Amino acid sequence: MFEVNATVSVPRDATGWRRLLAFIGPGYLVSVGYMDPGNWATDLAGGAGFGYTLLSVIMLSNLMAILLQALSARLGIATGLDLAQACRERFPMPVNVALWLACEAAIIACDLAEVIGTAIALQLLFGIPLLLGAVITVLDAVIVLLLMNRGFRYLEAFVIGLLAVIAACFLVQVVAAAPPLAAILRGIVPSPAILTEPGMLYVAIGIIGATVMPHNLYLHSSIVQTRAYDRTEAGRRDAIRWSTWDSTLALMLALFINAAILIVAAAAFHDSGHRDVVEIAQAYRLMSPLLGLGVASTLFAVALLAAGMNSTITGTLAGQIVMEGFLHLRLPHWARRLLTRGLAIVPVVVATALYGPSGADRLLVFSQVVLSMQLPFAVVPLVLFVSDRRLMGPFAITRRMAALSWLAAGVILVLNGKLLWDMALGNG
Repeated sequence: MFEVNATVSVPRDATGWRRLLAFIGPGYLVSVGYMDPGNWATDLAGGAGFGYTLLSVIMLSNLMAILLQALSARLGIATGLDLAQACRERFPMPVNVALWLACEAAIIACDLAEVIGTAIALQLLFGIPLLLGAVITVLDAVIVLLLMNRGFRYLEAFVIGLLAVIAACFLVQVVAAAPPLAAILRGIVPSPAILTEPGMLYVAIGIIGATVMPHNLYLHSSIVQTRAYDRTEAGRRDAIRWSTWDSTLALMLALFINAAILIVAAAAFHDSGHRDVVEIAQAYRLMSPLLGLGVASTLFAVALLAAGMNSTITGTLAGQIVMEGFLHLRLPHWARRLLTRGLAIVPVVVATALYGPSGADRLLVFSQVVLSMQLPFAVVPLVLFVSDRRLMGPFAITRRMAALSWLAAGVILVLNGKLLWDMALGNG
């Protein structure tokens, strides 16, 4: 992404909100991955099946996301390298190839969720068959190309605009659902049942996989360098500060949307006895009658379409960054988009043809579990690098921050191991 490095100006005399506004953008591009259609499937399944219990998982995963994205921004600003480039410099080639393949698997899994979500939204809003909708999603490459040609700020403005649409849609639905505050507060407190009940654990891992996106760590470490901050120690320190604010605020918006999806599902489906709602189309049909708001289902589908469109942009950027960083291989944006999207469309077409809409929904949840399995391959190198004073110099994180970061990585590894064990025993 060197062609957009230092292309967004930062006023030297700006302070306070004006300076924050200059840095706002990359965090919102990253936050897109934290509210893509994959989150919808896991949040709907969690809310309908287990009420408000998994709100604690959403809170935990969002806090881990805030921490990890701040580390990612720090790496990019302090070293001038994105995570993929740092891996290439520090690790032997076999390790880099393995990391690249793991990241590509995560991007394809994410793209799979975007294809399914966008195709379902097109079907719900316009009656377009799922298979045709999946094929139509190839055309989003045109949107990405047009925005990239206009400049990186236009890309950021488009993304933020769609995020505002999603947030507005869910704000209306939460108000209509009128969830009990006491139940929400109880859900924020972690429950031991999450670890002991395999079905709940499976959905919880899916929520973490859908929230903490592995390829977002590569993406963020690259796009924070689009700002034309002073490449001095003082300039980098200032850029780290404001970029951290940018990503933290953006991920708080993602927290609201993820929590809103689960809360609406819990209030509309779990509390009314419809606890088997796991399919997006099923949720769409029941949303308006159960909430007593005629426009609720339409708002749900519009937000889903906006989420799918938004996610395609970050998928394209992340794919280009990891390919350039690990392999020094550059493809035109349209070729990269078509390659990733083509690999994602095949399983969607097969699952839909064999099992109908329910197959696509099951594939959607499974894709988020795949994402969670790829997380350690991005998190571990990131924490290693930002803790390394030889690489980071004065910007290396403190021992306390390193301990917290390793704790987050450990939680991810343990939960993934528990899920794999349950699946191997046939309990998942």
